[in-house]
Amino acid sequence: MNAQRFLAEFGHIANAPGGVAQLRELILELAIKGQLVDQRIAEGSARHALDELGARREALLCEQNISATRKHKNLEHPKGNFQLPENWDWEYLGYLSLWPLKDGDWIESKDQDPNGDIRIIQLADIGVGVYKNRSMRFLTKAKAAELGCYFLQVGDVLIARLPDPLGRACMFPGDEKPSVTVVDIAVCRCAPDIINPRYLMNCINTPSTRKLIDSWAVGTTRQRVATGKLGALVLPVAPIKEQSRIVAKVDELMALCDTLEAQQQARRKLQNNLRLSTLQAIASATSPHELQTTWARLADNFGRVFHAPTDVDEFVAELKNMAVRGLLSLPSTSVSPADAVVADCDSLRDQYIKSGLIRRQKLISVADSDVVYPEHWAVAPFDKLAVVIGGVTKGRDLRGRDVVTCPYLAVANVQRGFFKLTNLKTIQIGKEELNKYLVQEGDLLITEGGDWDKVGRTAIWRGGVDNCLHQNHVFKARVPSSSLLNEWVELVFNSGVGRDYFAGASKQTTNLASINMTQLRSFPMPIPPIDEQRSVLAKLDALTELAGVWRNKLEKKQRLASLLADTTVAAFTGIAIEQEEEPMKAPQTELVAPLCLGTTPDIKAQAPLATILARHHGEMSAKDLWQRFGGEIDAFYAQLKTEVAHGWILEPAPAEMREKPAEAVSA
Repeated sequence: MNAQRFLAEFGHIANAPGGVAQLRELILELAIKGQLVDQRIAEGSARHALDELGARREALLCEQNISATRKHKNLEHPKGNFQLPENWDWEYLGYLSLWPLKDGDWIESKDQDPNGDIRIIQLADIGVGVYKNRSMRFLTKAKAAELGCYFLQVGDVLIARLPDPLGRACMFPGDEKPSVTVVDIAVCRCAPDIINPRYLMNCINTPSTRKLIDSWAVGTTRQRVATGKLGALVLPVAPIKEQSRIVAKVDELMALCDTLEAQQQARRKLQNNLRLSTLQAIASATSPHELQTTWARLADNFGRVFHAPTDVDEFVAELKNMAVRGLLSLPSTSVSPADAVVADCDSLRDQYIKSGLIRRQKLISVADSDVVYPEHWAVAPFDKLAVVIGGVTKGRDLRGRDVVTCPYLAVANVQRGFFKLTNLKTIQIGKEELNKYLVQEGDLLITEGGDWDKVGRTAIWRGGVDNCLHQNHVFKARVPSSSLLNEWVELVFNSGVGRDYFAGASKQTTNLASINMTQLRSFPMPIPPIDEQRSVLAKLDALTELAGVWRNKLEKKQRLASLLADTTVAAFTGIAIEQEEEPMKAPQTELVAPLCLGTTPDIKAQAPLATILARHHGEMSAKDLWQRFGGEIDAFYAQLKTEVAHGWILEPAPAEMREKPAEAVSA
């Protein structure tokens, strides 16, 4: 390896999205190609040592009366797909072990005993190059003898035959108790004077090797690789002294990566604090000129304040919270039009009751709220400002009635501020009900619930679908007064203020939540003067548009950085990284790092992600956890951030981010 070239490209890779993770992979790839340390012919040939290992293995097998016939005996001499240094050689993983690769033991729940003397190593203990020491399951000596368990030794290489990720390997460091493994972990026992266990572990953990292992996986519900397949894995072998130098260099460079990660995290904290200070400066501006100056200062320091597109998203979300609290504009000299808004709503409600469209409902009071609004604003229950109507229920008996078939909006169609109108479903209703359930232009559609993030999602209907109805899990609200803008109501419901209210008021289970009509009608809606509503919305739109420009710049910068890093890695390793062509309109980001259980939450804690992790051995990929969570990706990120802050989930390592096109049609 050209060290100067590597150092020159080091920063480009490290600063790209997921760059440190790529550096770790690059280090391993370079290690197995003999490009991390120098070769010394005087240290002998790897083939000579491998032949000695083969003779030693044969003797052990004969000593134990085990047949020496092995699966790969008649295979030709293995050869990998790149050129090795002169004194290296290729060998099957099955031949690098003193014993044939061993499956773990089939230990069922009924076999376990929390007071047992023998530790059971599980998949949750196996990390990529890291023994995690997490599972706390045991069995007795008597049960281990009955099951014929295979006991581990210090230095055994443990290979996971199940995701995530498949084929990850670590070295067993020993335990204060005798230890065995479960069946989905393969065990490779090395002769340490010929094969350094950490060297072998690094060989298995390279991206190219794990990609090959992944291609061998079979299974419908759970992908699994057979131990026999692992034995056929061809790996590069260096002389033992060079193996030791490679391991030392890998450890040195991995420690450098740890330092880089710590520095990046410290930088992100500083950026977060700087963004918070900037927001406070914007909120405390006392004149349009001061606000413009503060915003210009933010634009000038763009690179210091924002690191990733998600930083801009968080910034915009906080801008919305500030707008709803009256911190984004100067106070109006007008008074709140609350009385006029209430009068207009009462008039519309009376019309609907007289026409039989709705029934008279019990009076409700405004819900308690800790949110502080400007003194010249009013606060009233939403029921006093809008007529709230429930939607049509599916599965009703309509026999004998004159019916009409119409498209309808379900919870999945109503997003925060927009609609997903692809694949609208239809429903039959009585013709006489059409006026009640029909969605009119300007109506606010508010979701009842589902997963936690779906509660209270709000969007304004702008038309575009004829005779469109709304399902019973989507509330419809009509604000008849021109003194309360629908856009203001939508902003309040979708802001942190609205989301906090709905989260607190909703009925919640492990990963589901919902509100009823009474809770929606009780919402304490702030009512600024109409000119202030318009001013706040206009200012927020302008700031959001500018933030969108910044976000696009960051996305472009990250794409270019990723491309440069991928190209550099490919140049070093010879492994081309596939680039997927994807539409870049309204991209979203997806976390693909593994997530691990931290402190076990109290049973009453709202920690659905930690609860799922606890049921799955304390670790799984972020993608799998999101799918089991069952919610929108934004809700998943928000919940993950909360549980990490509480320590229920460990801070995830810096991970790759990939973009997906949003399936949104603006309302």
